[in-house]
Amino acid sequence: MLVTVIVTALLVLTCPNPPVAAGPARDATVVGAARAPAPTGFVLPVPPPPIVLTAFVPPANRYGAGHRGVDLAAPAGSEIRSAGTGIVIFAADLAGRGVVSVEHAGGLRTTYEPVTASVAAGAAVSAGDVVGVLQAGHPGCSPADCLHWGARLPDRVYLDPMSLLTGWEVRLLPWADP
Repeated sequence: MLVTVIVTALLVLTCPNPPVAAGPARDATVVGAARAPAPTGFVLPVPPPPIVLTAFVPPANRYGAGHRGVDLAAPAGSEIRSAGTGIVIFAADLAGRGVVSVEHAGGLRTTYEPVTASVAAGAAVSAGDVVGVLQAGHPGCSPADCLHWGARLPDRVYLDPMSLLTGWEVRLLPWADP
């Protein structure tokens, strides 16, 4: 547990694009596009260009309000791809909409909704493999349909999934002589 907390703190503190506690984006934001894997090995789950309709807003505490992912614009029926290599751990309807969750190395979990799954729990997927198609009607996504893409660590700490595309840079500073 302590190791996870330390790693999470390092990742958050050294992330080149740290999450910003802000409300939903008023104007959609277009972020760099590409289907090729980022240096981190992760790819966008939607067709380019990625347009962020609602930004990540981390909760103040485990049960606090926030937006635990990003909403990416995409037309209903779009192929949704696994952001990284892993094992599908959930692929079914949940609370009236389709959900696909993939567990990656180290226990990182990415989730995609609303998606009609084309994979089953237990299936191995690689970055860029199709896991389903986008369903219409995700609440809060207007005027367009969108994919809610989330990412969390094994201890249920949520990350901005867009940071999976850019990676983190860890810098160790020398001790100052006393």
